[in-house]
Amino acid sequence: MEQLLFKIRDRGKFGFMNRSGEVVIEPQYFEADEFYHGFSRVRMNDRLVLLDALGRLYLKQLFNYIGYFEEELARVQLVQRWGYIDKKGNLAIEVQYEEAADFSEGVAAVRQDKQYGHIRPNGEWALAPQFEWAGDFRGGLAPVSASTGCGYIDTKGAFCLELPYDRCLPFQNEAAVAVKHRKWGLVHRSGKVLFEPQFDFVPGTSNGDFFEGMAIVKSGNHFGFISDTGVMPVEPRYLSAGDFSEGLAPVGDGQKFGFIQKDGQVVIPFSFQDAGLFAEGLAPVLAGARWGFIHPDGVFAIAPQFDWAMPFRNNLARVGISGGWAYITREGTVIWQEKP
Repeated sequence: MEQLLFKIRDRGKFGFMNRSGEVVIEPQYFEADEFYHGFSRVRMNDRLVLLDALGRLYLKQLFNYIGYFEEELARVQLVQRWGYIDKKGNLAIEVQYEEAADFSEGVAAVRQDKQYGHIRPNGEWALAPQFEWAGDFRGGLAPVSASTGCGYIDTKGAFCLELPYDRCLPFQNEAAVAVKHRKWGLVHRSGKVLFEPQFDFVPGTSNGDFFEGMAIVKSGNHFGFISDTGVMPVEPRYLSAGDFSEGLAPVGDGQKFGFIQKDGQVVIPFSFQDAGLFAEGLAPVLAGARWGFIHPDGVFAIAPQFDWAMPFRNNLARVGISGGWAYITREGTVIWQEKP
């Protein structure tokens, strides 16, 4: 079973602890990612290097960029070309592509000689390069772009849907984002247009990514939500909004934050200066000048006392205390704290 590790910081350097608060990888890296599929990425001499849960660095070859492992392979960049490595750090597919995406449903989209196709994990072509752009397969369909517009192909490369848009993005369950004139809309797997492209792309928001079947949309200066079934249960009327998590989403009216449910009903009143997402039954909120955690009924589980707070993950939350990092339990007990 994969050991759960949590990123820690000490005097500007990063390491990792276990869920008991014991340091297992001493802080020594100036940059480090959270662990994902068994690995972190740390920066050494301006290069990303893989780090496993035992603290071992994978230094067989240094790359300009290393992606996350998906389906046992991670994309890597060397100079201006891309290939793939396995979890032993060996090159599984030689560095040769102009662009490369993560593996999804057994294939990955790559560009060679200015055209996109899809390769298998052994490097052989599943679909030869023939498109202006290609994305991930999801549910047996992948988005592609051609001179006539965009559409979706099946695993044999045959078009199932052709649409008059600038770009189509991978499906999320039964719906996918379609883009035209820098606006996005929504199409169904059947080809039915659920929303014509009309929503703005907004830096810092999820821009068409669905969480629990809901996506944030912006119209003018206001935010609302659409569902992946093609309805808009929450009209754009909020000045800020966060994604749905555990059935609730934080929204702001310009003065205070509260939480709504998927039908738009306010279930936690607008009484906070800021708010984060629910995770493991608790959400961080800013009350006055301090952060604490509330239950779904709005009652405080952990009183406001922190400089900042992140959502809980595996029963621990990272918080700010006296300018430094700390980790707390669901009871609010500090199990690790950065040295002053």
